[in-house]
Parts: sequence; C-alpha cells; structure tokens
Amino acid sequence: MKQIAQSLSDGKQYALDLPIPSFKNKEVLIRTTFSLISSGTEKMLIDFGKSNLLEKAFKEPDRLKEVISKVKNDGLFPTFNAVDHKLNELIPLGYCNIGHVVEVGADVNGLKVGDRVVSNGFHAEYVSVPESLCIKIPDKVLDKDAIFTVPASIALQGVRLSQPTFGETFLVIGLGLIGLLAVKLLKANGCKVIGIDPDKYKCLKAKELGIETVNSQDIASQISEIKNMNNHKGIDGVLITASTKSNEPLDCSAEVCRKRGRIIMIGVTGMNIRRDLFYKKELTFQVSCSYGPGRYDKNYEENGNDYPIGYVRWTQKRNFEAILSSIESGLLIFKDLVTHNYHFNQALKAYKILSSDEKYIGIVLNYDKKNKAEKKLFINADNATNVNNSLETNSISFIGSGNYANRILIPAFKVNGVKLDCLISNDGLKPCIYGRKFKFKSISTSKEEFFKNSKCQNVVITTRHNSHAELVKKCLLSGKNVFVEKPLCLNLKELEEIENIYKKIVSNKDKVPIFTVGFNRRFAPLILKLKELLSINSGEVSFNYSINAGYIPPENWVHDPKTGGGRLIGEACHFLDLLLFLSGSSIEKISSLSMKDIKIKPDTFVIQVKFKNGSIGTINYFSNGSRYIPKERLEVFKNKSIFVLDNFRSLKAYGCKGFNFKKTFIQDKGVKNLVKTFISSIETSKNPIPIEEIFSVHRNLLEIEQ
Repeated sequence: MKQIAQSLSDGKQYALDLPIPSFKNKEVLIRTTFSLISSGTEKMLIDFGKSNLLEKAFKEPDRLKEVISKVKNDGLFPTFNAVDHKLNELIPLGYCNIGHVVEVGADVNGLKVGDRVVSNGFHAEYVSVPESLCIKIPDKVLDKDAIFTVPASIALQGVRLSQPTFGETFLVIGLGLIGLLAVKLLKANGCKVIGIDPDKYKCLKAKELGIETVNSQDIASQISEIKNMNNHKGIDGVLITASTKSNEPLDCSAEVCRKRGRIIMIGVTGMNIRRDLFYKKELTFQVSCSYGPGRYDKNYEENGNDYPIGYVRWTQKRNFEAILSSIESGLLIFKDLVTHNYHFNQALKAYKILSSDEKYIGIVLNYDKKNKAEKKLFINADNATNVNNSLETNSISFIGSGNYANRILIPAFKVNGVKLDCLISNDGLKPCIYGRKFKFKSISTSKEEFFKNSKCQNVVITTRHNSHAELVKKCLLSGKNVFVEKPLCLNLKELEEIENIYKKIVSNKDKVPIFTVGFNRRFAPLILKLKELLSINSGEVSFNYSINAGYIPPENWVHDPKTGGGRLIGEACHFLDLLLFLSGSSIEKISSLSMKDIKIKPDTFVIQVKFKNGSIGTINYFSNGSRYIPKERLEVFKNKSIFVLDNFRSLKAYGCKGFNFKKTFIQDKGVKNLVKTFISSIETSKNPIPIEEIFSVHRNLLEIEQ
C-alpha cells in the first residue's frame, strides 16, 4: 500500500510503499476511500520542516535546553546522533479519513466488516484505528460531507467550551478550514458571526456563508470595524482559529469582548495575556484540546474505556456522532468547502498547493475503491522474492523498530558486518524508513507471517515489554537464536514458562539456541577495566549505584503494569545485573523501598542486595532529580580503595596502586561489545551472559515487587 509521510528535516513529502499495518484487539483495519488534507495543521508541519536548524531551535526552546544538557552529560557525538536521528525521521500526515472496515480486532463490538466509517486515520490506502476514534457513517450522509467530521469536531469542541446561546454575537479569528467550520457551527447555534482574516479569498468564502468579515491587517482598524459591526455592544465570545506567532489575535479578542466575554483558543498564536483588559472585563480564556474529552488519554483511545455519559456528555467520539447526525438531518452541509479534488496518486501535487499562491480550503484525496490488500511481508529494496528460500545462519531479523533499535542496536549489528534480513513492526512507516536506510532484505508488519515463513535463524526483539516473553518463547521453540532487549518478561509465570522451555531444550540434547538479554553495561570498556581491577585482590565489595533516571509522566506506557511493567522491572534489571557481574557472586538476599507517588508502579526506589560472597550493594533509582546532571554514578569500595565510574565516561580510582584515571572520548555503555559477543556466540554456541544469571536477576526483582 501507499502512505504519505513528511520529513522533519526539510518539510518534503513522500509517497511510500509500505506493508499494510497490523491491528490490535481494540482496533479496526480500514481500506481508505477518501481523506482530507487539513490545510492549517499540515501546512504548519511543512513550514516547520522547511525551517533551518536555528529556526527549529527557536520554535522549540524546551528541546534546545534538553540538547544542551545532553551535550554536557553525554558528549557532543551522542547528542549529534540523537538530534540527527530525530530530524531525519518521517512523520505520517493526515487525520481525516473515510473508508470501509476490512478487518476487526477481537475486542471490537460496535463495528463490523463492510461498515463505512470516518476516523482520524492517516493519508494511506489502509489504516488501523482504535474503535474509540472510528464511527460508522449514516447511509444518507455523503462522503464529501462526512470527510469533514474530524476537523469539524475540533471546531465543535471549541464552540462547546465557549457555551454559545441563541442570539449571541461571536467573532472567529482565522477563516481557514477550522475557522469556516466554526462559523457554520456557530450559525447552527443561532449566533451572529463576524470573521477576521488577512486573506481576501477566505473572507469571500466566509461571506458566502452569510457572515460579515474584516479583512484589515491593522489591529486598530480590526477593533474599530468589529465594534461598529456590533453597535459597540461588545462581542459575547471569540474563537481563535488562526496560526501565527503574533499576540494580536488575543489582544484583539480582549479589546472587542464585552465584560465577562469568553475567549477560546483552537489555533496556535501568541498567548501573552494583557492583564489589565482581562482583569477589568473579567474575561474567560481557555485552550481547546482537539476533538474533545478522551483525546490523548490512553485508557480512552487505546484501551476503549469510555467516560460515563452522565459525567462527560461530549467525548471525542460523541462529538463525531453529533457532527454526522447534524449532517444527516440537513442542519450542516460541508461539501461547499471542497475547493480541490485529487486522486491519491497525485497527493504530492496536492501538497504543493499549500506552499503556493493558489487559493484553497478543503483539499480532498480520492482513492481507488477496489484496491486489494498486498501481502504483508515484502521486499523494500529490490524485487526479490518475499520469503527466504534457504536457511540463513549469518543474518539477523529485528522485531520492533523504535528509537533504541534504530539509533543504537541496528547500527551496532550493521557495523559488525551482519546481513540484515527482515525488519518487523506493527506500523509499516518506521520499518520502511529504517529498512531501506540499513538495507534490510525485507520489511513486514506481521510477526505471525515471519515465524511461519522466514528461514532467518537469528532474531533481535526490541518491542514493548509486554510482548517480550511470548516472542522469546516462539524463538526458542522454533530454534532461533534470540537477543531480547530488557526486561525478559513482566511476571513470574512468564519467567517460569521461559525457563521450562529452555530446560526442556537442554534436556533433550537438541541444539540449544543462543539466548541473551540486552544487559549491555557489563560489556562497557570502563566496566571491564573495573572488573579487572577488582579481581586483583580477594575480598568483599561494597557498591553504591545512583541512577538519576529522570521523570516520566504517569500516563506513559512504561508505568502500565500490563504493558511496561514499571521501571523496577523494566529498567532496574540493568543495574542489578551489573552489580551481580562485578561482585562475581550470586544473589543471596534482596529488598527494596519505594517512595509513594501517584504512579501505579513507583519509580523512585532503593534496592539493597547481598551477595553470597559477602559483597553488598545499594541501587538508588531516583526519578525526582534534575535532568541537567549526569544519569549514572557507580562507587565501588574494596580493600581501602574506592573506584568511581561517572556516567560511563570516566573511571577514577583512589588508593589503587598502578591505576588512577581513565576517560573515554565518547560515552560507551557496552552495546557494541555485547552485539559483537552475541554474533560470535552464534559460532561458539556459548551464551554472552550465563543464562542462570539472566534468570536470577529477573526472578529476584519479580519476587521483591510481588
């Protein structure tokens, strides 16, 4: 299938050949028939992409601070790589989609195959969308009206927040697509509407809808004209749908509003409030969020947990329903806002309009209505066959194409001369980008098809934590060598199942697959040097390991018990494994204390561990510190010597004969060494990390959490 995406580095659009996306239990797969270019939002993304690096920095000042901090802590080279990687990403475009349901997830109840639906899907021939963001279109509603449902819901949410009453006067600042939709909705509420826009064409379109407009670019003239139009009574409410850096829309709104007027921000403008006007008039100002309640709430959108109608009358899906119902009744007609029609094959030509002088409002893309699904697994670089025909012992396939895989792991395997076979991900966009960049043989969105057909014998798993255990089991049972990013699993049941499978393979004297977890820190050059220094003399060791982990919002998936498992399981395994490695002994006793917070899984905690050789250690994992200091510091005490590892960039010794200080040019946490060891272990049939140590780390953490 084809999908439209844009580069963040230069704003250029691409029509990409991708595998059809996979879909989850609460999602539906849709074959697209129409999509609408949201001219305001998508033009803003294009303009951002076209801006130079300095302009991008000024547009994102908070990100600039993060970059400066990363340079100080991690060094220039890793920071440059991270920024370059981010800017060279492609982002999917579009959020106004109409199509027919072709497949439904196991937990979808309100939709069935064949339904004609509207959703916030991308510009793509096939899209997978959560049921909560998808609604059936009434039979009487035309596609060219229904295609405006999603942007109309954005306008509707702003209108709802402004609480219009019949007969009130409203001002709409910005008469682009969202602005004109807001005009129609306000008129349907029985309001008098005045519009402002510096573009004459947009003002003429607004006049066709029966409203008065102001075309002046001078704020003083705008204020004067608006006051005259409303007989100096003052405007009841304002909807700002413009996109500008200027603060003038907000200033104008405050000037023309009556006492206790309402101002709602739907667009993107300057937001420096003039306190004197807001204070004297007791004005209300509110920012409207997208389609309505539920937007950006994972529990609503992905997990399908609806808000009770008695408490939240208008969710985003109910706003969709309200728009479609009003179209069906004839109260709202949107097809008059269509100014351009293009076939989807001409989408790139359509996007050129946004950067030209040509006048536009609604740009609709039409898709072939009888297109059939292609195979989910296909070659991304040449026209070779889809599936390997011979056993591949020296190639690697990746399941998962997130940032860590694309920035760190795939390059590490690539530089070691490994053939890259298949890159698999639920969404086809990232595997397409990175599959071609790193020259994978094929890309796919189907794990099932990969395990069924691929002859590749080596797999790297970099998916979200909740899928690790199942994928590891499939790899082991199919005899594939497996490298899984941490953690191995999320609960003791999964751990026992993996252990039993592995023991059964060993006991049957079959060829035992190589099996390792991404505990890379034990392979870091400075750690290997520290291990060497600690082994010179016998005796117990004391560890104090502090991790300035950084804050992650409570709603992030890593805190979800079912998806991420929390940071104790998902991340602390790294640090416990490192102490186990340096101690040279197995774990005898372990305990933890956590700080109470609002997260389901607390992520500010202390782990205390005692090893069987008498060594002890403390892991301070804190998420409540400043991000502007280095992340990791390990202090090791032994035989009147102290060693200090500072963020994997330097190792300093106190009281150690023959060694004082060592520093690396760049931060090295051992990923390349681990990858190299894993590759060589395929030939030697020896695990990079003793399997009993992998199981021990996870078992101990899972038990103390339980």
